[in-house]
Amino acid sequence: MPIWLDDLLLNFFSLEIIREAWPILLQGLWQTVLLSLLVVPLGLAGGVMLAVFSTVRTPWVRWPLMVWVDLFRALPPLVLLVFVYAGLPFAGIEVNAWTAVAIGFFLNTGAYYGEILRAGIESVPAGQSEAARSLGLSRLRTMRLVVLPQAVRNVLPDLVSNTLEVVKLTSIASVVALPELLFQARQAQSVTYNATPIMVAAIAYVLLLWPLVRLVSRLENRQIAGKR
Repeated sequence: MPIWLDDLLLNFFSLEIIREAWPILLQGLWQTVLLSLLVVPLGLAGGVMLAVFSTVRTPWVRWPLMVWVDLFRALPPLVLLVFVYAGLPFAGIEVNAWTAVAIGFFLNTGAYYGEILRAGIESVPAGQSEAARSLGLSRLRTMRLVVLPQAVRNVLPDLVSNTLEVVKLTSIASVVALPELLFQARQAQSVTYNATPIMVAAIAYVLLLWPLVRLVSRLENRQIAGKR
């Protein structure tokens, strides 16, 4: 075996270090899964609320909503997370790591999901809402039963793609000492002085997210085929 290949395997794919670090890496992977199951629904819920409010044309609702969305899309999520975790205690609000992550992701990812869903709502012909209202449905029921299902279908590839980014973004939870996958990999690396734990974490992310990547591609291809 060439020396360079032997060095590569030793420093990036050491089986001995994988065996030693695997228990804490597995714990980190589980935390990443739990984080994803928390922040994705929160972001979607926030996005739905913002998208629904965006249909209100009253200036006192529209302009504050625009400022809200622009602010939390422009603010780096890492800065937002640190501010929530370290800044709220100065206002007398104590939050733990999980609560800080929940609030930070709700604000940041909710803004992105909201813009995607807003575009989906605007893609639904106005006649759909008018027809539903003429049948006696309230504005809220029209939005829930007629407009939103079509809006979600129209922007489904974008929603899944954004979800993919949200799952990857959970790695920033390490800044508040939440032991997700990347945090545990860095801890193992600092002890072993070897990059193998980081490589294992990278492979775990690929395996975890590959189904979503393929789903995005399939939805995009289906959407393109439907427009032909």
